[in-house]
Amino acid sequence: MIDSYSFGKVVVAGRTYTSDVIVYPDRVREGWWRREGHSLCLEDLKEVLEWRPDVLVVGTGAYGAMKVPESVVEAIESLGIRFVAKPTREAVEEFNRLLKSGVKAAAALHLTC
Repeated sequence: MIDSYSFGKVVVAGRTYTSDVIVYPDRVREGWWRREGHSLCLEDLKEVLEWRPDVLVVGTGAYGAMKVPESVVEAIESLGIRFVAKPTREAVEEFNRLLKSGVKAAAALHLTC
């Protein structure tokens, strides 16, 4: 579960992270970086896709600045993974809701803009 999110900061299981992260139900990969910065590429999610969540939630930033090309959405969904992209605060809420309901989910979160 994600404890809290505010611009530039997320707290997971009591630990604070100040750079972008990928959150799994049992661990956090800190320092998540995207090849093209504010445009998500499929290769940015390689580790998550290998893990094969039922749902991948992407936090596009506090103001939704990170763009998700339709080709990325289509490629992920073709693997049988439901894809959700929302501004990061809403993405955190969605991820927590999914975990509470027992869904195998991962969250890739852009913490700033």
